[in-house]
Amino acid sequence: MNKNKPLILIVDDNPINIKLLTDILQDDYQTAVAENGLEAISHIKIQYPDLILLDILMPGIDGYEVCARLKADTQTKDIAVIFITAMDSPTDVTKGFEAGASDYITKPFNVLEVKARVKNHLSVVRIREQLRAELIRSEKMAILGQIVAGVAHEIKTPLGAIQASIDNISDSLGLILEQLPRLLQSLPDDSRKDFFLLLDKALQGKTGLSAREERKLKRSLTSVLEEHGLDNADDISDTLTDMGIYDKIDPFLPLFQSSENQLILETAYNISGLQRNARNISTAAGRATKIVFALKSYAHYDHTGKKVESDLTQGIETILTLYQNQLKYGIEVIRNYEKLPPVLCYTDELDQVWANLINNAIQAMDGKGTLTIDIYQKESSAVVTITDSGKGIPDEIKTRIFEPFFTTKSVGEGSGLGLDIVLKIIDKHHGKIEAESEPGKTVFSVILPINS
Repeated sequence: MNKNKPLILIVDDNPINIKLLTDILQDDYQTAVAENGLEAISHIKIQYPDLILLDILMPGIDGYEVCARLKADTQTKDIAVIFITAMDSPTDVTKGFEAGASDYITKPFNVLEVKARVKNHLSVVRIREQLRAELIRSEKMAILGQIVAGVAHEIKTPLGAIQASIDNISDSLGLILEQLPRLLQSLPDDSRKDFFLLLDKALQGKTGLSAREERKLKRSLTSVLEEHGLDNADDISDTLTDMGIYDKIDPFLPLFQSSENQLILETAYNISGLQRNARNISTAAGRATKIVFALKSYAHYDHTGKKVESDLTQGIETILTLYQNQLKYGIEVIRNYEKLPPVLCYTDELDQVWANLINNAIQAMDGKGTLTIDIYQKESSAVVTITDSGKGIPDEIKTRIFEPFFTTKSVGEGSGLGLDIVLKIIDKHHGKIEAESEPGKTVFSVILPINS
């Protein structure tokens, strides 16, 4: 079976009709068969067809009912349906179109007519898919334009840190070359040994402390130095804490009490500073790399059109990285992530979903509030909820938020296509999206099948 060929589902309770239609279509298309309406609906849940050839008169539910059910379901409403029937009166035709059919083929079948109508409707399906893809790309680029300024600002910070650290290293090297030979000549052997122990402790100094923790440790260190009669305890404490030294300083007290204590501390500080600045460069480069990777990942568009196994958490974190500049000044992000198996999906398009929902949440909170993201598995589905503490969605527009071109934003601030595109992408994944809102709490829940 050629998976690149469109799939046509033939629904008919007559084996002769099924055989005839299969013979007509099998050279150019994949075909699947259902012998009644309920079987057809069950089949579609397992394998999504590009087109359905649907008989009207069948046992159980008839073709009109099957078509109406398909059109009422957001996951199947876009499947093209062609009725195959001997009932061709104006009333029958009208009833079929009202149920959602795209066309009619009358019995007995004309081979050329069947082929022509199937080909034409599949062309419409293909054009619609192309337009949908272009619309998603357009909206994606529009959101990318919104976040570029923030990304540019975010990347300036690590680049500035890298440049500052390089300047510090350059300055420190000159001082070290001047200070170290003079210091080593002036120190006796025991003090020289203690100096290198101090330097080793500085190179292993504590990092990542909060400002409050650092202030508390610094006060304790100052008290210890004052107990040993050091008049410049504050200055020494400042230098030691800058080197990441907060405790266990008894072995170094003779150094601090010597007449060369200022030169000892300055030299140790400058040497250990080389490592501190190297760490800063590494951290800043990692941050810049993460931002660039996130931007590259979001801007990328997969032209293969194939589903791949993807980590939903990674995709959401990519979008949060891109929005970091809008988040960091007033929005607390709470992450409740459970470990999920990889989800079979169109990764680029799901990134568009997360970007739209997170962007909407930021705007709803006017840049200040709490954004909570929950990721968990429920039975065979992955669930992602995005909750904001914003003003909420007014009751009078709740039923309209997924309508194309509907927006409450001012002219030029939004196309009104964001949530419509989100809905189409979720439908394409055979998933669901739900919205609940009240003042101070709006929740969008995305439910996606993990393996289909």
